Amino acid sequence: MQLAPVERLAGERYGSLRYPHVDRVRGRETELAALSRMLRQPQEQFAVICGAGGLGKTTVAAQLAACAEEEGWQVFWVRWRNSVDLAQQMTRVAVACGLPETDLEAARAGHENLPDVIWRQLASARRWLLVLDNIDEPQVVGPGEPVAQYRGWIRPHGRGLLLITSRDTSEQTWGRCARLLPLEPLGVPDAGRVLLDAAPRAGTQAQAQELAERLGRLPLALYAAGSYLATPTSRYPTFERYRQALDAELGTLLGAEHPDASDPDVARTVVRHTWELSLDQLAAEGHVLARPLLRTLSLLAPAPVPLSLMIPDLLTAVTGQATTVVAVEAALAGLYRYGLLGTPGDPNVRVQPAQGDDLPAQAVLHSLVREISALALTAEIPDPTPWHQALAVVLTEAVDNIVQAGRSGWPTARLLAAHPPILLHYDHVQGLADTTDTFYDLAGVLVDAGAYTPAHALLQHLLRAQARILGPDHPDTLSGRGHLGSALIGMGKYPQAADLHRQNLDDYLRVMGPDHADTLRSRHSLALALDGTGTYAEAVDLHRQNLDDRTRILGPDHPDTMRSRGNLASALAGMGQYAQAADLHRQTFNGRTRVLGPDHPDTLLSHLGLGPALALRTAHRRRNRWLQRRATTD
Repeated sequence: MQLAPVERLAGERYGSLRYPHVDRVRGRETELAALSRMLRQPQEQFAVICGAGGLGKTTVAAQLAACAEEEGWQVFWVRWRNSVDLAQQMTRVAVACGLPETDLEAARAGHENLPDVIWRQLASARRWLLVLDNIDEPQVVGPGEPVAQYRGWIRPHGRGLLLITSRDTSEQTWGRCARLLPLEPLGVPDAGRVLLDAAPRAGTQAQAQELAERLGRLPLALYAAGSYLATPTSRYPTFERYRQALDAELGTLLGAEHPDASDPDVARTVVRHTWELSLDQLAAEGHVLARPLLRTLSLLAPAPVPLSLMIPDLLTAVTGQATTVVAVEAALAGLYRYGLLGTPGDPNVRVQPAQGDDLPAQAVLHSLVREISALALTAEIPDPTPWHQALAVVLTEAVDNIVQAGRSGWPTARLLAAHPPILLHYDHVQGLADTTDTFYDLAGVLVDAGAYTPAHALLQHLLRAQARILGPDHPDTLSGRGHLGSALIGMGKYPQAADLHRQNLDDYLRVMGPDHADTLRSRHSLALALDGTGTYAEAVDLHRQNLDDRTRILGPDHPDTMRSRGNLASALAGMGQYAQAADLHRQTFNGRTRVLGPDHPDTLLSHLGLGPALALRTAHRRRNRWLQRRATTD
């Protein structure tokens, strides 16, 4: 490596080592306080401000630099360009800290290692802050050593503070002497104030916070939106109008491509391109699946994703190239290392982890990363049908596997529940009938697991699609409404379930007729909902009508008829008519024993109902006799 003459290095102006100017920094007080303590009390450590692009790492470092200079520290700012430039800049830093010409000449002559010479000088100098900005590929910093060995340009030694900004969040990369300060999206109040600082006339504090939340509280997006709103000629000059326009015009408001995006310094400042830099870096490291993997994840719902979905077959289908489990896992690890992929509960993402024990491995995207990545896929792939087909196949197979797994599949079912609704947008890929089967299968597992709320959400998505595609009176739509009502019963929302089932029964009577099996099932569901509301008299009437109709249509020994008899018995017990309830339970038990056998689950269920009914009947009779004796005595 050829170095510039010492005379020119010492005599150069130090403009390029000057830190960039930043305005007031919001919401980073904790990080700045920690860095200030490290600056004042060096302890053989260096600091790494890390996180995905757009979180404001450079801004925080520049704020610390300004404060340090104001308090009398020597401040040096080196922006990464390449290893040769870094060597030149580090040499200039050492010269400014008093490096003797003889030491530099010894390094130039090959008698000493240049990084050793530089760091020896930094170890003797006091009160300095050295910022290495944008060290996003630590493995190429060199010279020829992994960073964590501390034999190259990055070392924990010295009597000042070395501060690095990087997208690499791995502790393994930086080693034990690094203190990592991972940045998170700003809190809502601070994010709102960033917008108000930039565009104070654009609306209220509450409106600014709503827009900040929509932007994922990401500083880069907040500054971009604030700059737009502060422009007098903006089409959407208020927080409210800008927020409303984002859904339809994300591609022009935040996702527009920049003509100079090939320049990394430009790409870092543009929401549309900043994360592409990290994907380029991962590709250069050999993780070519990182980009298609991120694109695929962006097509799923903004919720935790079970990583079991990210199988090699899926990536093979979307890339057209054979992939392996090892390659997929390496790409996932790379996305996580660069902050593009998080885990549920991670402050960098806004969704909460799915609840339950023994949940499988899962990951989630920051909301804006997801939206911009999906936008990029649209630009890259004019026809995304193969991607949709691949996801449809994987989601359907995942549900099939969950059904076959039984109880052990419940945790995955809870986690998966948010994602099948995307299939309803892929009607060109998979017919509604096949999608309906997938929804009912998954909803059934969720109900078995007691996860009624996600089951209800899943069925609600399906019902909307059925009504839109098939019409409100189609048998499948009526069936979908019935399934949704049953989920409401499971959630304990009996009044809402009763309203839905009452509407469904009226429609079944009109469309299918009074004797259709689905009509009878609908009446049964309404009666169950009314049982839940305590409206026992009406429930009894409906159960009795169903029993009469099923006896007439199906015969007294049909399983559905016996089910109606058992339901009527339970409703009568709820009204306190224990004698009638016990008689009906006994009839049901005897009939099931004769028709289904003594060990059939329905027979055993009848036996469980008969015992309490008989006990209640006996207790009721004893109470009545006691009341009669007391009345006679009185």
